[in-house]
Amino acid sequence: MNRLTLKHSIRLLLIVTLFVGTIVITSLGANMNPASAQDSKPTIVLVHGAFADSSGWNSVLSELIPKGYPTVAVANPLRGVRSDADYVASVLQSIEGPIVLVGHSYGGAVITNAVNDNSNVKALVYVAGFAPDTGETAIELSGRYPGSTLGPTLAPPIVLPDGGKDLYIQQDKFHAQFAADVPADEAQLMASTQRPITEAALNEPSGEPAWKSIPSWFIYGDRDLNIPAAALSFMAERANSRETVAVDGASHVVMISHPDAVAEIIEHAAIAQ
Repeated sequence: MNRLTLKHSIRLLLIVTLFVGTIVITSLGANMNPASAQDSKPTIVLVHGAFADSSGWNSVLSELIPKGYPTVAVANPLRGVRSDADYVASVLQSIEGPIVLVGHSYGGAVITNAVNDNSNVKALVYVAGFAPDTGETAIELSGRYPGSTLGPTLAPPIVLPDGGKDLYIQQDKFHAQFAADVPADEAQLMASTQRPITEAALNEPSGEPAWKSIPSWFIYGDRDLNIPAAALSFMAERANSRETVAVDGASHVVMISHPDAVAEIIEHAAIAQ
């Protein structure tokens, strides 16, 4: 075989190899795509509340991620209902496909205002969360029924450069007030790393609520000292909650003390879509 014939043979072999490889890859893609579509799950977006941060969702995430749920725990600014909701809305806009939107405490007020006609949001899950109607505030709702002892546990406010005030819970009162059913050492870490909320945010009226048009689920502890169980029950009933779970003996941070129950109700909301 001369050199010219050898080059021609090698070139032909490469062309055939590439052609067959393309057929195999295309065939594999055709076989895999339906399965991927079949196995797709909604993205779970979790929004924390006041005196907390996104790490409060860690135990719930540990339940959801192994089951294949895409998850995003948003860093809620805690500056104001409208501005915080706008920030969360921008995160939602970046996500393709269906979304289950979850809010804890003040984060419930935020998710109530963050949908902004985003058709991808299919369900709302309130975890010891506020579900305000138009014009209502977190302060008013938490005080509508007896049982909240948050006020006396707050530290002297920190005055901000713009004249606003940042609020914290006193560290020595944090465990009993906020997380009574969490081990003391863990509660101390939470107290030390708590993020403040502005006083204005807790007094800012809510806009048109998303729960009037999007199905909702509720879970809370019956020993919540921040938002009385009676107030949480009222908001769940008013929102025509698809499922409401009151966890016996649970504190305000039910997602930390009972992550399995919280993950379960989030899954119920996800499966319902």
